[in-house]
Amino acid sequence: MTNSSDRSQAVGVKTYEVRTYGCQMNVHDSERLSGLLEDAGYVRAPEDAGEGNADVVVFNTCAVRENADNRLYGNLGRLAPMKTARPGMQIAVGGCLAQKDRDTIVKKAPWVDVVFGTHNIGKLPVLLERARVQDEAQVEIAESLEAFPSTLPTRRESAYAAWVSISVGCNNTCTFCIVPALRGKEKDRRTGDILAEIEALVGEGVSEITLLGQNVNAYGSDIGDREAFSKLLRACGKIDGLERVRFTSPHPRDFTDDVIAAMAETPNVMPQLHMPLQSGSDTVLKAMRRSYRQERYLGIIEKVRASIPHAAITTDIIVGFPGETEEDFEQTMHVVREARFTQAFTFQYSKRPGTPAATMEDQIPKAVVQKRYERLVALQEEISWEENKKQVGRTLELMVAEGEGRKDGATHRLSGRAPDNRLVHFTKPDQEVRPGDVVTVEITYAAPHHLLAEGAVLDVRRTRAGDAWEKRNALPAEKPTGVLLGLPKIGVPEPLPVATTGGCGGH
Repeated sequence: MTNSSDRSQAVGVKTYEVRTYGCQMNVHDSERLSGLLEDAGYVRAPEDAGEGNADVVVFNTCAVRENADNRLYGNLGRLAPMKTARPGMQIAVGGCLAQKDRDTIVKKAPWVDVVFGTHNIGKLPVLLERARVQDEAQVEIAESLEAFPSTLPTRRESAYAAWVSISVGCNNTCTFCIVPALRGKEKDRRTGDILAEIEALVGEGVSEITLLGQNVNAYGSDIGDREAFSKLLRACGKIDGLERVRFTSPHPRDFTDDVIAAMAETPNVMPQLHMPLQSGSDTVLKAMRRSYRQERYLGIIEKVRASIPHAAITTDIIVGFPGETEEDFEQTMHVVREARFTQAFTFQYSKRPGTPAATMEDQIPKAVVQKRYERLVALQEEISWEENKKQVGRTLELMVAEGEGRKDGATHRLSGRAPDNRLVHFTKPDQEVRPGDVVTVEITYAAPHHLLAEGAVLDVRRTRAGDAWEKRNALPAEKPTGVLLGLPKIGVPEPLPVATTGGCGGH
């Protein structure tokens, strides 16, 4: 039997696969990489094609973990014999690890064809073609941004929700984070360009957008306008057809009262806030070069809760930062008890090569970090469950999601996201419900990480977003046109993928 990859080759079409690691920014970049490749004539390899059966495999890497390079080279090593057995196959490595390691990648894995960085993702098709024609590896790392990612073509993963990047880079100097060195200083997009992209997305049927930036609420630093982010939120509230606005990740230093007011007063800005804590100890925060302290952080949480009583607040926490004492850790536990986060993304400290923290004295023994981590997770699980139980009996509007409930098929349920982004599994109604549609349900049960609505759905509202999903899935497979043999063209762009936080996005 001829598989889909063989059929693609038979008609002169090349397939691609993009593997994404890391934060939301990498997810956003991968949508652009997919768009660039499809704009150049490639088609996505079928999910069941199996490893090594795509003509082009792209690794969009992350560098925030100590073993990130080991993971990459392990994956590259598995592909080496597959590439030998598949003439014409190409492998490309991009993202933060590529920006950091540059020529090292080709030295360690000489079968890699292309290495590109975080600033020049738009060059991928050109570099692949150049590697093919010249029959040698192409390594091209730009030191500054060549084109804002959102101006590149995109292949969005969702018909109803989309990332919209408002800035790239970061001006902070956190000692555990290598992002500024790899993504560069913060560069903001023009507000008009952001709003134009959102309006275009809404015109395509998107009803939920997430504003994205390494330090999203520092938006405006390029022009010296400290209220630029709150103004952007309010402007999003005026876009007809845009039902839900979210943003990630903010920094406590830049989280001002005008942002809280904009959240509370703009109906389509959702009552959800991801506010990285990292540590509750003032001593550790100082060592991390975090420009806030415990009192300032809890003050923000208090103001948000006063203005938006039903807000769900999530966070990132690092356990075992160099020099962290038992007293320091207890301060983190104190903040967790006071803040009552809906969810916390907790991480054991991991050395990021190239960061100041990696060479600090008083690195905490693994066994100590593990025990503290387990205590923190147990406390947060207890709080998450208690906070979710408060939702029982509430009537909520859910945006129906695609593929978020792993057991939905067996339980005859569907899944959706509440306004505060809680995941809710609900009884499948008799009438058709599509991803992107909105249902009204009553919450009947709470678990630590999800809610259940076991009764009948109270209302179903068909939406333009649901229409967009239906249209996308009803389209017949486009007939492949083949790969351009000349210079590939470079051009312009969705569920909300669950991406790793606490890395480049978790500031």
